Amino acid sequence: MAVAGKASDRLKSLLNEAIAMEIQVSIQYMWQHVQTTGPLHHLLADDLKKIAIEEMKHAEEIAERLWYLGGTPTTAPKPIFVGKDLKEMMKQDVNDEVKTIELYKEIIKVAQEENDVTTARIFRKILEDEEEHHDFFTTVLEGL
Repeated sequence: MAVAGKASDRLKSLLNEAIAMEIQVSIQYMWQHVQTTGPLHHLLADDLKKIAIEEMKHAEEIAERLWYLGGTPTTAPKPIFVGKDLKEMMKQDVNDEVKTIELYKEIIKVAQEENDVTTARIFRKILEDEEEHHDFFTTVLEGL
């Protein structure tokens, strides 16, 4: 059961995994924004940059929550994959968003089991963003 400033080691570990994933994709999407070329650059670059910034904000929000719950936020991202062309980038991004969505559903479940309504609420909100990101990358990939 969550008490102010307390959480299970399992929940804290999951939050750190989420932070590492958010840092990873924020860097990954930003470099993709920089490295996208050709006519699609003008169509996608701003969206990639916007999503990268959203992901960094997610990392910050999760880190603040983890700190409140007595954990120490990681600074190490999961492995970053930029890709050599847009199709490779979008395939990776779709896969990363799927993993993130699955993780966040697990975090919501664990938070609910621990009666941590705030963490569950935070992740429900972030999950909506991640599903929008997944839709964006899936749509781009389908158009390639």
